[in-house]
Amino acid sequence: MPERPEYVFGRHRPASHVVIHVSDPHFLAGGARLGGRYDVESNFARTLEAISAVHPHPSAIVVTGDLADLGEPDAYRRLRAAVEPVAAALGTVVIWVAGNHDERPALREGLLDLAPTEEPVTGVWDLDGLRVVALDTSVPGWHHGDLDRAQLDWLAGVLAEPAPQGTLLAMHHPPLPSHLPLFDILELRHQDELAEIVHGSDVRGILAGHLHYSSHGMFAGVPVSVASATCYTMNVARPAADVNGMDAAQAFQLVHVHPDTITHTVVPVTDADTGAYFSEEWLQRMARLTPEERLDAFSRKPGR
Repeated sequence: MPERPEYVFGRHRPASHVVIHVSDPHFLAGGARLGGRYDVESNFARTLEAISAVHPHPSAIVVTGDLADLGEPDAYRRLRAAVEPVAAALGTVVIWVAGNHDERPALREGLLDLAPTEEPVTGVWDLDGLRVVALDTSVPGWHHGDLDRAQLDWLAGVLAEPAPQGTLLAMHHPPLPSHLPLFDILELRHQDELAEIVHGSDVRGILAGHLHYSSHGMFAGVPVSVASATCYTMNVARPAADVNGMDAAQAFQLVHVHPDTITHTVVPVTDADTGAYFSEEWLQRMARLTPEERLDAFSRKPGR
């Protein structure tokens, strides 16, 4: 895929890394609908189309858990068959993260070509100096999240040596409160112990899922970004005690990593009509102007 030109009109240079953050596809064997209602494969196909269009060569596609809804082997096969051709076309890697709906043995065998054991699904990726560490907050047989001492010690060992451009943690259960009571029942346990390891380390951001709605917060001095789901989302426009799922507002996040900051842009997966005022031709025209001319052409209000 040809590289697109990079335009620098402000104080920041283009991002050194662009990461696609996707969460909660909830695939089922045979392409079944989730709960008999949500066509999760069609929703995910539309998500992959949007991912293919939004950036020509992302550093990674990170999928933060609940890859399958029931942990069925065929669900993982179907998900892999959908994602890997897109990743290959974009020249990028896929980072699979386990969620509470996943089953470790089937995930390890179906997506990672590993022995089908109950060992946590963890890993470390070096993306040209940016490190991504996948944690496994799933608890076999349960839906709440947890990190045992062995995994915490492993993480501490990984973080003992800083990465050139810092670290992103990828996990399913976010170390954040939810305003929806049902998610607090299923929250991540041993957050204090995790905070002791993260605080003062080179961790620059935490990518999570689980909530089925986008959310942001701070944990141990580090920003946490929760991606919405691709299968269905929570209708958070309703009172907290009455929030339920809806087949709308599916989204993923576009993560831009800069030397001094990281931004997380929610990308809606929608077929809405879009205006055509700004275009490649418009950007090229702006690029031919001096900074002062650009301000005059675009910043000045009419008649002032």
